[in-house]
This record gives sequence, C-alpha cells and structure tokens, in this order.
Amino acid sequence: MPTILYLHGFASSPSGRKIAALRNLLERDGVEVVAPDLNVPSFRDLDFPELVRKALDEAARRDPAVVVGSSLGALVAIEASRRGLRAPLLLIAPAIGFGRRWVDKLPPGDPLNFFHHAEGRDLPIRRGFFEGLAAVENDDEPPTVPVIVVMGSRDESVPVGHVREIWKRWDSSNRLAGGSRFVEIAGGDHGLVDHVPLLAQCVRDLLGRTPLP
Repeated sequence: MPTILYLHGFASSPSGRKIAALRNLLERDGVEVVAPDLNVPSFRDLDFPELVRKALDEAARRDPAVVVGSSLGALVAIEASRRGLRAPLLLIAPAIGFGRRWVDKLPPGDPLNFFHHAEGRDLPIRRGFFEGLAAVENDDEPPTVPVIVVMGSRDESVPVGHVREIWKRWDSSNRLAGGSRFVEIAGGDHGLVDHVPLLAQCVRDLLGRTPLP
C-alpha cells in the first residue's frame, strides 16, 4: 500500500475536513494517507525549521510515494524536498511568500492571537515565527521532483497571481521534472474542500495510477 504524506496548513491540524475527504477517496484505491501534527513544538512556539524536521522524520519512517502540502504545509514540503525528500509533490494553495506578506501587517505585541481552525478559538503565537518565516526563500528554483501546483482563482489568503508568476519562473527555467503542471480552479477558494476529487486525481497522477472502478 503506497503512503501519502499530508502536511497541513497554518492554524490547522491532521483532523481537517480536506484531509478526511482525501483519505476517504484515496483509501478506496489502496492508498494510505498519513498526516502528522505540525503544531510543533506547539502552536504558540511554532518554528519553521522544526516543521521541516517533523516532515523529514515522518518521511524517513513512512517512505511516502507522494507528499501533499497545503498552504504553509506546501512550504514545508518544498523545503523538505530541497533537503533530500525525493517523493513527488502536490502543492495545494502554496503559501509562497507567506512570512514576507504577513510580517508587515502584524499588529503590535508578542505573542499575537490567531484563530486556530482545529481548536475553534483564538490562540497565542509568538511573533518570531512570522519573522523567521519571512526569511525563508525556497522558491527561487523549482523542485527537482515532479510537482503539481493547485490554486483556486478566488483564493482569499494566497494571491493566485503571485503563485502563477512563481510557476512561470519555474517553467521558464526548463528544470521542471516531467509530469509537473499548474492547475488553476476557476472560482476555487483557499481551502478547496469542494475540489477534493480533483486533488485525489492529482495524487493518482503523481502515483501513475488510475482510480478503482
């Protein structure tokens, strides 16, 4: 049974609706979906290098056939790939430039409060997480593995135009691996929960499989 490593987004958890829906579809095809908790060492003390270490540790245990990263999880997936994780990537609404966009908009104070979707309430998080994330620059070169990027045209959190420009730069480098492509979903939002069947098909494409009848 091939394993998919799913890296969830900011202020989320392994129990999100998108993960559950994707797991339901892919397990019918004999594909296991593993989703570690990336609120490490805790949401308050969230640390990007620690997120990458968590992903690499999980990958070492599970040997995933595909890595799926959603939003912030996509940045973690890109960085893990740069550090030697060889599995193909599915990047869902990748939060490229997340730290740089947020750091100038943050209110004063430390810690800051953000709504945590899994907890259903505001939780504190240290300002240093965003400041550290602003320094992350891992999108200059495309991943060396096959990569599919999926974006909604009405993403309210990540500017689709920005991600589109990153993709154009990757594409023009002539370094994208075979099977890589950019998928823009007309009317799609940041969560893309209503488009999980398409996401599941992207995983199957990266696996070189077709769904069971």
